[in-house]
This record gives sequence, C-alpha cells and structure tokens, in this order.
Amino acid sequence: MLPLKSMIKAATLGAAMTASLIGTATPAFAADKLVILLDWFVNPDHAPLIVAKEKGFFAKHDLDVELIEPSDPSAPPRLVAAGQGDVAVNYQPQLHVQAAQGLPLTRIGTLVATPLNSLIVLQDGPIKEIADLKGKKIGYSLAGFEDALLGTMLANHGVSIDEVELINVNFSLSPSLYSGQVDAIIGGYRNFELNQMEIEGKPGKAFFVEEEGVPPYDELILTVRNDKTDDPRFARMMEALEEGVQYLINHPDDSWKSFIAAYPNLDDELNIKAWADTLPRFALRPAALDKKRYERFADYMVKQGLIEESPALETYATVID
Repeated sequence: MLPLKSMIKAATLGAAMTASLIGTATPAFAADKLVILLDWFVNPDHAPLIVAKEKGFFAKHDLDVELIEPSDPSAPPRLVAAGQGDVAVNYQPQLHVQAAQGLPLTRIGTLVATPLNSLIVLQDGPIKEIADLKGKKIGYSLAGFEDALLGTMLANHGVSIDEVELINVNFSLSPSLYSGQVDAIIGGYRNFELNQMEIEGKPGKAFFVEEEGVPPYDELILTVRNDKTDDPRFARMMEALEEGVQYLINHPDDSWKSFIAAYPNLDDELNIKAWADTLPRFALRPAALDKKRYERFADYMVKQGLIEESPALETYATVID
C-alpha cells in the first residue's frame, strides 16, 4: 500500500528530519512552523501539498510548512502519535488499524479521495477476466490488506483465494509481471505502475478494487494527534490546502512547473504521466468527511478480520472548524 514501491529512489534524511522534529517541540502558538511528515518520497500524489507550499497558499495563512520525506515509510504516523511531528500523511485503511490498536491519531483531511490500489495483468496477456486467475500466480508486496483486497475481488468472480498461488515479490511488482514470474499483481498503483509498464513497452490492464466488491476509501489522508485537533494551525492548513488543490485543478500546467522547480529530479516521463492520471483523484474539499463512507469501510475491515472491532468514528476522524 505504497506509491510506486519499486521506482522512487530512497534518500537518507536523518539529520534534517531529526532537526525538524526537534523544532516541533516549541509550543504551537509560539510560531507558525508546521512539519508535515510524508508517507513516502515526494511524488505526484503529494501535488496539493507541494502546490500549496510553492504557490504561497500556506504562507498566505501564516504557515511556514516543512515537508519531510521519511527514511522509514511506516514511521510518520507513529512519530506524530508520539508528538514528534505535527501532521502525518497516512492511508485510510491503515488508520482503521491504527485506531483499533489505540494509536492516538485523528484524520483531519484527505489528499487522494479514491483508491489507487488495483489488480494488474498484462494487457495482451492470457488473463482477460478476474475469473481467469484461478490456478495462476499473483504477486504481492505486503501481506494483510492486499490479501483482503484480492480475496474480495476473486470471490466477486467465484474464485477462492486458496485457488491462486501468492508470491511475495517484495517491491518488484511491475517487473515480476512483465518478466513472467507472475500472472498478475495486487498492490500496484493505477497512476504509477500502469504508466511504468507502458513506458517499458509492456502495457497493463487494471481491475479496480472499488468496482470489484471493495468499498471505496480515501487513499491518502492527513492525520494528527487526537489531543491536538484544536490546534489553530490545522484549520489554516486545511484552508490553504483547499486553495492549493483548486489552483492545481484549474492550472495543472503551471502547477507542474512549480512542482518540478521544487523537485527537478522528478521531471521525467513517468512522473509527467502520473501527474495527469492523479489530478482527477485529488479531494476538492480536503477537509470534508463522509462519515457513512468511513463507517462502511470500517465494517469491511472487521469482516475481513483485519481488525477485531472498530472504535467510534469520532475518536479517529473529524472535521476541523
């Protein structure tokens, strides 16, 4: 459940991250510094945050925002829960697990409002329908949630997950598919892996989880500590983020120029294609919360055995006033 697991190069940011996190120990009202810990290395999924920063929307709301790329993608929610960082970019499915485990986190906003996860096969390969996967090999990176997604999608076509062979390909999703190691992959992002496969001359076909029995969910969200939701910086952050995403949607080309000016190493064919494919998936009202949608997905997590029970929604998701 990570963006382009095999294609974005890792970078060690230990000293910078430590310094930034120490800075967050100052009282919230003493400065307008705001540290946002990303879920992964910067990529087009983070465009609303980048645009809000680069086009001055955060500054307009008296915020000095620092975006931190993690050396360990699983760390940001735990760091924010521990008070070491202000905001963590998180995933809705993970939030349900974290809430059930008692981690003191609350969702206050959404970046990407649709699933990106998908089941991918070769476009010209022998798998035409999900039912064709019976007896075939399916590659995955992370056990647990991806297994649940796959099981739901297969069952929707009369196939049991016990009737396929699961192979852990680590983060080598696309290569394992076009090399013939597996017949399909689960966990590939439709805005990245599909574009990477096309660039490699091995186009893929995606089956979308939300069309195959999985309740729709938010892919990327913003979470803060439960006892910090009344921090006034967060309300201003959400206002700036909405202005940023509006600008992004209205001016995608200019926004792209700002994005690559800040991160010139991302100016390549893959990110250009991913940028275009991700635009329609950003939350236009990032602070809005669809309570029924969240409760429906929480029920799904319980039914799939991913959590034993779900706490009350108001304990882990809210709207900042």
